[in-house]
Amino acid sequence: MRAAVYDRFGDESVLQIVDDHPEPPVGPDVVLVRAHAAGVNPVDLSVRAGHLVGAYPHHFPITPGWDLAGVVEQVGPAVVDFAPGDEVFGYVRRDDVQWGTAAELVPVPQRCLAHKPESLSFAEAGALPLAGLTAYQALTEVLDVGEGDRVLVHRAAGGVGFFAVQIAVALGAHVIGTASPKNHGFLRDAGAAEVLDYSAGPASEQLSEPVDAVLDLVGGPALADAPDQVRDRARLVSIVDPAVRDLGGRYVFVRPDHHDLEELGRMADAGQLRVPIAKAFPLEQIADAHRLVAGGHVRGKVVVTLR
Repeated sequence: MRAAVYDRFGDESVLQIVDDHPEPPVGPDVVLVRAHAAGVNPVDLSVRAGHLVGAYPHHFPITPGWDLAGVVEQVGPAVVDFAPGDEVFGYVRRDDVQWGTAAELVPVPQRCLAHKPESLSFAEAGALPLAGLTAYQALTEVLDVGEGDRVLVHRAAGGVGFFAVQIAVALGAHVIGTASPKNHGFLRDAGAAEVLDYSAGPASEQLSEPVDAVLDLVGGPALADAPDQVRDRARLVSIVDPAVRDLGGRYVFVRPDHHDLEELGRMADAGQLRVPIAKAFPLEQIADAHRLVAGGHVRGKVVVTLR
């Protein structure tokens, strides 16, 4: 089968496209998906560089990618929620690193999948899972965002941030986002009530008063300023900087969750969640997709398409 692979850690130059990659095994709890699109996320670059070796067993050659949308090809004998022909999307974080999503056929643990929202294209659905789940789990499980809360989202025009703005709005929050001036209209269209210029000084000095909850997607100086941005440090979350714990907040690492994916799909079909695609690359240009993500300041999501 056709797949992107690398056989050593390194920069984008280690990525290769092969036409004869072995088809993956299909275990009892596994759904084999014929991929149509695979999202590209910063974590893909970290895995490729070898930064997660201490967290997961790695087996070369590795196919990159944790985001997926496609059609079920085959199911293992213990799978009950999916059948061949189903359109699905998922955050495919397996227990080891080898069979990623930038391939024609992807073995997916059934816990990582949900049925694809009807309103989204395969490219849009393939860009949603990891970033959407990150935003959803941080806002609902840790920050407990609800009606009337004032929520500050840093780097709100990025992949996770843009989903966080929309999800928080759907939860009834008054959302304040930080972004460069060129993205202020983009965020207001997503429902942000206020937008701050991150280059205009500390957010704490731009806020009229401290907010109820802060979602940090930047780290560094923005996180250091966060205690002055929020009323209660227990409602401070970072997904990028574990040092948030020293400030009394929480560090969140996203997990696969079938029910959370279904909720994201429901929100998309209800018109509460849209997926902006910054650029879609064919599989043969996956190295260019990685370079674009590595450059930062991408407005929306980057995807690789396989069909």
